[in-house]
Amino acid sequence: MVRLIKIALFVAVITGVVMLVANRRGHAASPETKTQTAPAMSMTAAEHLEHLKAMSAAGDIHAGHALDEFARGVAQAAPANLKLPADDMGVVARLASSPRKGEYVNVMVDGKPMRTWVVHPAGNGKAPVVVVIMEIFGLSDWIRGVADQLAAEGFIAVAPDIVVGHGKDGGDTSSLSSNQEITQAVLQLKPEEITAKLKAAREWGLKDPRSNGKSASVGYCFGGAQSFAFAVAEPNLNAAVVYYGQAPTDAPAPARGTPPGPYEVSDRVANVKAPIIGFYGGLMQDARIGNTVAPTEAKMKALGKTYEPHMFDGAAHGFLRAQTGNDGANMKATEQAWPMTVAWLKKYTS
Repeated sequence: MVRLIKIALFVAVITGVVMLVANRRGHAASPETKTQTAPAMSMTAAEHLEHLKAMSAAGDIHAGHALDEFARGVAQAAPANLKLPADDMGVVARLASSPRKGEYVNVMVDGKPMRTWVVHPAGNGKAPVVVVIMEIFGLSDWIRGVADQLAAEGFIAVAPDIVVGHGKDGGDTSSLSSNQEITQAVLQLKPEEITAKLKAAREWGLKDPRSNGKSASVGYCFGGAQSFAFAVAEPNLNAAVVYYGQAPTDAPAPARGTPPGPYEVSDRVANVKAPIIGFYGGLMQDARIGNTVAPTEAKMKALGKTYEPHMFDGAAHGFLRAQTGNDGANMKATEQAWPMTVAWLKKYTS
């Protein structure tokens, strides 16, 4: 019922909400890659809603997340806490006041530039590299804020804009004007393309003079699933963190109108070498992802892999981004998950 109310609200205010929750940019645009064909961005807001609803009904978890986030509207910023990443409403102010000076660099992928946000920790010592993988909303201010917080904890944070090639005229997230357009672009990314871009970002980071030679990944929703998939694809990764993202599956999506069966984790997870920790909202609040956790835990245990899931009852999908939601449950989850994230990364990459 709650989900139906959210979608109804979204239908009523979609155009305004899309503009209100659109990620604030205004940063320098990356070089455009003219050799790739840009997707058509001709859907109206209502058409895009129907498209996302259809994809969600067909089992696309990330399309469902987009629906929920658009329906959430504008939330109040969480109280400032420099020990936690800022939420999506407070991140612009946090970045403006950060003592760390992140920068955009161009990471080359198959001879083409990929705009990437990089933040270094204080000092001159060696540090691990953490690849920060975006949500379905592209390389947003919020993802840049997470990277900044990781740098505050002593990591070299590298956040690639993997939308590149799918934006306007082959551009990246900065070439698109709304979350509506960004989600369309992200949903067109192919697994092999994502892997190539993440590998390039990791390799770039490891060549940094301050790198200690160890690396990890952390991702959120779409990026959480990609963090798990990256652990499958990159045997030299030292650790992975998954926020509300599912393990890879090779099972076809159920037919529209057909309820999904038990989640089938891909046999490809046998390739995982990195220890993985996962953070998830409550099963009642995020059944789409929650129902994948037990099968994943069983599969990883049977394969002798390190996988440590944590579910936070009452917290919603996307709790780290929306910290003021769900009557305090999202903040409680954030306060528990983030220190465990930092501890996990330090344990396996120091």
